[in-house]
Amino acid sequence: MSAHTDARFAAKVYGQRLERAVELMRTAHLDALLITPGPDLRYLIGSAAQSFERLTCLVILADGSTPSVVIPKLELASLGDSAAGELGLQVLDWVDGVDPYQLVRSILHAGSRIAVADAMPALHLIPLAESTTGLPASATPVLRRSRMIKDEAEIDALRRAGAAIDRVHARMGEFLRAGRTEADVSADITAAIIEEGHTEAAFVIVGSGPNGADPHHEVSDRVIEQGDVVVIDIGGPVEPGYYSDSTRTYSLGTPSPEIVEQVAVLEAAQAAAVAAVRPGVSAESIDAAARTVLADAGLGDAFIHRTGHGIGLSVHEEPYIVAGNDLALEPGMAFSIEPGIYFRGRWGARIEDIVVVTDTGVESMNNRPHGLTVL
Repeated sequence: MSAHTDARFAAKVYGQRLERAVELMRTAHLDALLITPGPDLRYLIGSAAQSFERLTCLVILADGSTPSVVIPKLELASLGDSAAGELGLQVLDWVDGVDPYQLVRSILHAGSRIAVADAMPALHLIPLAESTTGLPASATPVLRRSRMIKDEAEIDALRRAGAAIDRVHARMGEFLRAGRTEADVSADITAAIIEEGHTEAAFVIVGSGPNGADPHHEVSDRVIEQGDVVVIDIGGPVEPGYYSDSTRTYSLGTPSPEIVEQVAVLEAAQAAAVAAVRPGVSAESIDAAARTVLADAGLGDAFIHRTGHGIGLSVHEEPYIVAGNDLALEPGMAFSIEPGIYFRGRWGARIEDIVVVTDTGVESMNNRPHGLTVL
């Protein structure tokens, strides 16, 4: 891509997405979609605009008319990197003192049945809802299938994100040493995530020793000790906004035979889940593949969360790889596979790859060694 389009795909990609959204709205018997800044807006027109107290809203009508963007005049520059201009979207800018909700109402037909983005703040949702018929629906059911099935350009972005975060894990020996605090290690990893091609570090988990037993631990001032097992879960977006997310587990010095054995079982569980991915199988069957290996080894109770989550323009999105989700996998679906084992007050371990369903099986976006890495 040229420098002008590095932050997004070609305009025709977004045009096709808007057309598909109209088709899905009609199927859902909706008249309009109202999309404020967030992942849905970036998906539909390539805009990374932020949400503030002033209303920015993409309005898509099921009658197929040209979509409109209602936006504060002082935020017009945020549309510059989007596909709005190339797509010929109608732009209705407004200044302080003008009622932006009235501008939205002027676009809608009387009695319109609307759906709104999940990311829409209540301060915008409430005044918009007051002028429509009935309670607005969520746009997620309308857009969920489109966002779940990644096209080749999206998959390539996920490949680049996966390779970038792999390069950070490959440098872990530079950062992770006994005597440093988790916060010290996190600061170095954060810098490396950006150095290796991400626009930012979205999250950095450094769970050393007993902190590794908390799946959502982030960082602390705990000093990492020789002999610690350390969970490193890191990720961030690469342009045009697609996320990496990869976890590996490290040992500072030679681990005990028990730890080696249990992490080897975890590695086998993660590999079994990856191997089970193919079109037509259910999301819950992938969860079961990992869970069965751990349960058979007596570690079932140590695995306390779902096996995975979808990923794309959001770190967590559909499909969710969890018991009870009978959704059939399809080519283009992208999600994490990240079983873990946790022993409260002692240590924990997790192994995570992002994978994409292919026509015949699965492609992993992450290719670093999966076993316990001794530093």
